[in-house]
Amino acid sequence: MPDPTPAASAAIECELRFLDPAVHTSPALLGELLHPDFASFGSSGRAWNRETLVKELRARGPASAPATVSELTAVQLAPDVVHLTFDVDVNGRRAHRSSVWRLTGGDWLLYFHQGTAFTPEEVPPQD
Repeated sequence: MPDPTPAASAAIECELRFLDPAVHTSPALLGELLHPDFASFGSSGRAWNRETLVKELRARGPASAPATVSELTAVQLAPDVVHLTFDVDVNGRRAHRSSVWRLTGGDWLLYFHQGTAFTPEEVPPQD
């Protein structure tokens, strides 16, 4: 993969911050990363918006372990839009993830996110 653009690098940095367990328990830190129109389909199948995600993550409390990220790719779709795809493992729970980050008011904000749970046996090897 070629070197990411500055926009893609910024979105990757924000995604990794978003995955930090400390961010999930802080409405202020989480709010700094979420677009006002944020929407998500979680790996559980549940749909989330900005308000419901902040409330749920705060109620869960700190994660017992940080997420392990692999297969991260970034594609800049427009000057102000970056699409990330990656796999994440949190305590043995794995998910394919897709995030859309938008440059809004000078900040990269998470606009859309989707997670799809998987087990390694379900994924055929790539050539």
